[in-house]
Amino acid sequence: MSRVEVDLLIVGAGPVGLYGAYYAGVRGLTTAVVDSLSQVGGQVTAMYPEKQIFDIAGFPCVSGRTLVSNLVEQAAPYAPTYLLGQEAQTLARVARDGQPDRLVVQTGSGTEIAAGAIVVTGGIGTFTPRPLPAGEDFLGRGLEYFVPSSAGYAGKHVTIVGGGDSAVDWALMLHPIAETVTLVHRREQFRAHHGSVEQLKGSRVEVITKAQVTAAHGQGSLERIELTVTGEEERRELRCERLVAALGFTANLGPLREWGIELHDNRHLVVDSAMRTNLPGVFSAGDITDYDGKVRLIAVGFGEVATAVNNAAVHLDPRAQIFPGHSTDHPTPVPQPA
Repeated sequence: MSRVEVDLLIVGAGPVGLYGAYYAGVRGLTTAVVDSLSQVGGQVTAMYPEKQIFDIAGFPCVSGRTLVSNLVEQAAPYAPTYLLGQEAQTLARVARDGQPDRLVVQTGSGTEIAAGAIVVTGGIGTFTPRPLPAGEDFLGRGLEYFVPSSAGYAGKHVTIVGGGDSAVDWALMLHPIAETVTLVHRREQFRAHHGSVEQLKGSRVEVITKAQVTAAHGQGSLERIELTVTGEEERRELRCERLVAALGFTANLGPLREWGIELHDNRHLVVDSAMRTNLPGVFSAGDITDYDGKVRLIAVGFGEVATAVNNAAVHLDPRAQIFPGHSTDHPTPVPQPA
C-alpha cells in the first residue's frame, strides 16, 4: 500500500477538479487529484473531447480537448499529484489535538491519501455506458462506447447508434473523415439539440430511424451488422467496421454514498454557500452538488470550486483569509525544465 500526504485532496479530475488543483496551488496547498478514469478530463474527455463548447468565459469557442489541456497546463506549475484509474472508496477521520482532523481516503488500488480537507468534484459520479443488446463480443474490436479521438475512424464504414447529443455530435465529427457514417436510432424523434439535428440533416450522414442493431458479424474484428427496421420484413445488412453505441449511461455515486454526506435525490451532495457538506473538512463543487438555485454548467462549477478551495484553506488554517487576493498580485510560477 502506498501513502500520499497532502493538504487537499480533490476527488474528480474533470474540468472543475482541474481548476480546483490550480486554485489550491494559488493558496499554497499541496494537492492530490484522484479519479476512477484513466485520464484527466472526466466526461469531457471520455464523451465529447472534439465537441466545441461556447459558454466558457473568455473563449468564444473551445473544444473539450483543448479546454482540458489548458486546465492541466494552468495547474502544472503547482505540481498536483494525479492518481488516475483509482476510485476513492473509504473515508476515515483521524483526530489530532488542537488541529483539524486528518481525513484519510483509501482507493480501490490500495493507495492511502491523507489530507486536511477534501473537495469532491466528481461530476455525476462514476458513469457506466448502457450496453448494446447485440455486438458485445466485438467490444474493443470494432465496438466502442465513446469516441475520445477521431483517430482510427478515417476511411472506415462507421455506424453510430443513439439519438442523443453524443450520437449526433460524433456523427458530425466523423463524417468528414470516414468512408461512410450511418446513424441508427430506434425512434423518429431525437433527444439531441435541435441545431445539431438540423446540421445532421444537411450532412451526408445516412440516418435510419425506427431501427435497432440485432446482430454483428466479423472474423476477428467487426465487418458488418444487421438492423431490424420497423415496417420492414427483412433484416437490413450494413457494412460496418466501427460501431459506436451512444445509448447514454447510468451514473452512480458509488462508495461516496457510504461517507455520510447528506444527499439530495440520492444522487447529489448537499452544500451550503461555502460549498461545505455536512462533514467537517469535506467540500464539494460542480455538477455533483445541489443547493437552492443550482445551475449545472462548467462555468458555474469553476466559481464553485474556487469558493470551495478558498474555504478549505481557512478550514486548514483559521488564521488565513478567505479572499485569496487577485491573481495579478501573485503571478503563477513558471515551471522549470526537468
